Amino acid sequence: MTITSFLRMNYWQFSLNTITKLRLLQSHSVPENIEEQRLYDYLQGLFEELPSRKSTKKAISRGEIRLNGEPTESGWWLKGGELIELFDLEVTPPKEYQLKLNILFEDEYLAVVLKPAGLISSGNQFKTLQNALLYNLNTSEQADKLPWPLPVHRLDAPTSGLVIVAKTKSARMELGKQFEERQIQKTYHAVVHGKIEEEGVISTPIEGKEARTTFRRLKVVRSLQNEFLSLVELHPETGRTHQLRIHLSDIGNPILGDKIYGPEKGLKNKGLFLSAIALKLWHPATKKHLHFKTETPGKFSKRLENENIRWNKYHSV
Repeated sequence: MTITSFLRMNYWQFSLNTITKLRLLQSHSVPENIEEQRLYDYLQGLFEELPSRKSTKKAISRGEIRLNGEPTESGWWLKGGELIELFDLEVTPPKEYQLKLNILFEDEYLAVVLKPAGLISSGNQFKTLQNALLYNLNTSEQADKLPWPLPVHRLDAPTSGLVIVAKTKSARMELGKQFEERQIQKTYHAVVHGKIEEEGVISTPIEGKEARTTFRRLKVVRSLQNEFLSLVELHPETGRTHQLRIHLSDIGNPILGDKIYGPEKGLKNKGLFLSAIALKLWHPATKKHLHFKTETPGKFSKRLENENIRWNKYHSV
């Protein structure tokens, strides 16, 4: 066993101390006469709860897959005779954060909520979207309901906008599959530095992986500090970390208020001018096509208007 394997297994053994319930979902005995192969490859299509390669990889990394009763890793080689088990790890329930959210849609299977800017999606902190969901959403009555609602995807803390939340295990699986197959369409609005092109495609790889964003300019105003500011509509066709922020910075039009990828002397204390304003998806149970949209944050138009007023005032003197 490698040092990495040892540390990973001990990490999961430590993590499992916080789990209140370890529930077996499915088990499988590997035949004795198989050809030697990696666990990750063998698991493809084995369990209904793991419909894709990505979901399989996540299950292994979360410790939901056990090999002969122990946590394992994707590169482990099977030789035959092993017992593979898939567990549902139900950790300690999150603490309810009593923050009122804007709920655009809710039924027994999912919800679509508006995450405020500045609120992190999940983590060890108390003030998270995850904890606020307990205060805002009703408990599902479905047989496969989740112990508590879970966001299916994340938004950066400074980014506001629409987030899909799963309330059942089957909905979580189906929505995750839609994300992997790029069936869910997301639309963002952002205010960026400079006069961006009217429309275009950005396809710069991110960390060596394919990344693609299409954009369309909606408005442009003059600015004393930045010469121009533009309001732009964005459609990420892939889902890399910080994709929109990196791509816009790459073409010389970083998002206003971006402390990581923007200019050093940027806008201070006004937050990031990026918001997820629309979503299109298929309902995981009814299979109906759903479309949700919210208004562009008021601070976007206010900032553009103020910049334009300052420009006109200065140049009229």
